Amino acid sequence: MDEPALRLSVTHQEIRERARVLAREVEPFAAAADEAVDVHAETADALRRSGLAAYVVPSAFGGAEPAPDPLSIAIIREQCMAVSAHLDSLFGMQGVGSYALSMGGADELRREWLPKVAALDAIPAIALTEPEVGSDLRAITTTLLDEGDVLRISGRKSFITNAPVADFVCVLAREGDGYSMALVPAGAAGMTVRSGPDLIAPHIIGEIDFEDVRVPAGHRLGKPGGAFSLMLQTLAVFRVSVAGSAVGLAQAALDEAVRHATGREQFGKPLMSLGSVSQSLALSWAEIEAARALTYRAAALAASDPLAHIAETSMAKVIATETAGRVVDRAVQAMGRFGLVRGSRIERLYRNARPLRVYEGSTEVLLDSLARSLAKRSATS
Repeated sequence: MDEPALRLSVTHQEIRERARVLAREVEPFAAAADEAVDVHAETADALRRSGLAAYVVPSAFGGAEPAPDPLSIAIIREQCMAVSAHLDSLFGMQGVGSYALSMGGADELRREWLPKVAALDAIPAIALTEPEVGSDLRAITTTLLDEGDVLRISGRKSFITNAPVADFVCVLAREGDGYSMALVPAGAAGMTVRSGPDLIAPHIIGEIDFEDVRVPAGHRLGKPGGAFSLMLQTLAVFRVSVAGSAVGLAQAALDEAVRHATGREQFGKPLMSLGSVSQSLALSWAEIEAARALTYRAAALAASDPLAHIAETSMAKVIATETAGRVVDRAVQAMGRFGLVRGSRIERLYRNARPLRVYEGSTEVLLDSLARSLAKRSATS
């Protein structure tokens, strides 16, 4: 893989190298891991040994840095996704699933769970979407009632990553006229978890029913009615890491196509010498470098103030994921019939690229949000 477009600090270079070592360890069984709909044991063991999950947890609770650093996380996900979507998801969801706890949980609750998250001894999930609610989270119907010593949760969540394997779930619910979050441990009375639908790119996903689930009042995350702030903080830190994943996938697809095009002859000369092929791959290279530069810049900005730079991280997510889709499609085209073989690396990359444009803010939803921000900036300039 080429050197990144931006010069990284020594610390970030060291993190990238550790992530590369992890990726090389997982690569021999990555194909099997990416077909798994449960935690792939060898992949989880490799991630656990690497210690990289500690980068999604604050150092006060067993993590690697004072606060999760968006650039560190994006760099790690870039390397993980280049070899395995399952590895990328395992790492990324340790942060996405636990960040509301990191930012809004009581110290006792954080001491109980976050060191386990950092060590990959506990798997978290965050339950936002419902059967009838996707991007419009203000339309959720799951409820939370404060009964003094306990919080009572009722409702249904759908398409929840890690639901079947999670040790705890951070649940978004409506509380009166506002929205709140609470941590629900796996196995809580009244909580039922089922496996979710089969997806084009296999993924650990499930449905959760909450039937008068009661948890201690100390399991509240953040202030009553203040859950949207926690959600925005989560997105501000981790959305740009999806851009990192997309850059890693696009680079892997380009590398695969270039290997094929330089090693195969057509019409008496290397495939790479055909203008239509070489220009397509050269354009892909340029677009990847642009996406990487934007991703690193947005992640670095988010490190200082995530909420203030949510527009930049949204831009990075849009550009990087759309780039990954174009690049992997060109790679398949450049490889011809060999790009169509089910089970090949390029076919796996092709399937894994598509969900990136949907989760953690679809391209269309993010562009609508960016357009509103653009209009506001114009009105105040």
